[in-house]
Amino acid sequence: MKNKRLAVRTVILLVLAGALAYTLYSNFFKDKQIVGIGDQAPNFVLTDLNGNEVEFADYRGKGVFLNFWGTWCKPCEREMPYMENQYNVYKDQGVEILAVNVGEPELSVKNFVERKGLTFPVVIDKDLEVLEAYGVNPLPTTFLVDKEGKIIDIITGQLTEEMIKNHMERIKP
Repeated sequence: MKNKRLAVRTVILLVLAGALAYTLYSNFFKDKQIVGIGDQAPNFVLTDLNGNEVEFADYRGKGVFLNFWGTWCKPCEREMPYMENQYNVYKDQGVEILAVNVGEPELSVKNFVERKGLTFPVVIDKDLEVLEAYGVNPLPTTFLVDKEGKIIDIITGQLTEEMIKNHMERIKP
């Protein structure tokens, strides 16, 4: 009886030690690629709502308003019409908007985009890898990327139309 208890306790202790080791490894030793102002924006390839691959590196030479959002996020929803208005003003001036949805089903995102009448590129980060690479928290978060691919600012929270216009001016090539 004592031997059985000792074996069970040993197994439980080993499982707990393994969980602790994994937690420490993932939080302290794992190489996390989180970017900041002045860093090169990490490249990524995601699929748009038409099934086409979109590579971030293809935007080099243009200013990019890189917006992370979700359909359930009310501040995200409120800023989308402003983004659309400014996209129509700046798209011919070398400034692009790329909206990265954070892991929602394609149908939900398509319905949202159609309902809001959005014409700028929207991609879905299904595995949340881009979200993690950029260290995004909370939503919405917008990265302003210059024509050389360098992050010049990171804005968290809802933007007004005037703020979006001013940010577009900052990244205009």
